[in-house]
Amino acid sequence: MSTHKIIVTGGAGFIGSAVVRHIIQNTEDHVCVVDKLTYAANLENLAPVADNSRFLFRKADICDSAAIHAVIQEFQPDIIMHLAAESHVDRSIDGPGEFIRTNIVGTYTLLECARKYFQLLPEEKKAKFRFHHISTDEVYGDLEGPEDFFREDTPYAPSSPYSASKAASDHLVRAWMRTFALPSVITNCSNNYGPYHFPEKLIPLMILHALDGKELPVYGAGLQIRDWLYVEDHAKALYLVATGAEAGSSYNIGGHNEKTNMEVVNFLCELLDELSPRKDGKSYKEQIIHVKDRPGHDLRYAIDPSKIMRELGWKPEETFESGMRKTVLWYLEHKNSWCANVLNGSYKMERLGTGNE
Repeated sequence: MSTHKIIVTGGAGFIGSAVVRHIIQNTEDHVCVVDKLTYAANLENLAPVADNSRFLFRKADICDSAAIHAVIQEFQPDIIMHLAAESHVDRSIDGPGEFIRTNIVGTYTLLECARKYFQLLPEEKKAKFRFHHISTDEVYGDLEGPEDFFREDTPYAPSSPYSASKAASDHLVRAWMRTFALPSVITNCSNNYGPYHFPEKLIPLMILHALDGKELPVYGAGLQIRDWLYVEDHAKALYLVATGAEAGSSYNIGGHNEKTNMEVVNFLCELLDELSPRKDGKSYKEQIIHVKDRPGHDLRYAIDPSKIMRELGWKPEETFESGMRKTVLWYLEHKNSWCANVLNGSYKMERLGTGNE
């Protein structure tokens, strides 16, 4: 079985690092992580594989054409997995500009560098090359009826600056595939959760707030519905697509775990009541409060993953209950290490003087 050389942009982030850990720990492939190391990137996420001889790290901004070109020429990849993105909806509402720059201009820059590299490859390497763009189900907007699902042919209708920027990047990838014949694949995933998730997101935020005795803020009535996917299941799906999908194909990846935000928060509280009870004997649910909903908040996301299950044989291994239990246990185990380093900002210090920047 042939091995691959894979560049992973955004590989120090939540999903990107899960992909990198999966590849290094379960294949013989070589991985080069390209990451700008913004606030949500954390080199500790890569610590389990950082000493492996098949792992390489390069600090670079995907908007920097010269830096990206240099990395590609140095590493000579067979596959580029593009996960680098600004991804927090609230931040995109407060400051859309960085989302336009990273998600649109950055994707354009990366596509151009990949195109120029691909055009000079010998034919046997061209046949193996893939540009894999990792996107989100939020590009589809939201769903109305309870029986409806996002499918690969669902029209785009983004609601936030974040989802609009991701929709634009999807369109760029399809255009470079059609106009320049750059062999590309696109995946759109549902909400991920699991270890190493930056604490601005719902699940890690609620876990850490609960343990610290803080309020657990829920937008509106908490009736927004999301399809939850354990991040390690997603990583396995992404690798299957990157190495096995036909150029020009797209796949929706979801966990078949639709839950309202209130269901998620209540279940987290119940797990914490069991695994790390409050000293006063009361439930963590007493810390839940409801706050004003954010503008343009989509009500329901749900993915139909039947295409990837049928064509590539993927299916999620974790149920919502088993994945959430693993997640809570991980945060409890790492509360005084990884979590503390993120919350006090010391995780940013380790990126200073990174040897292979």
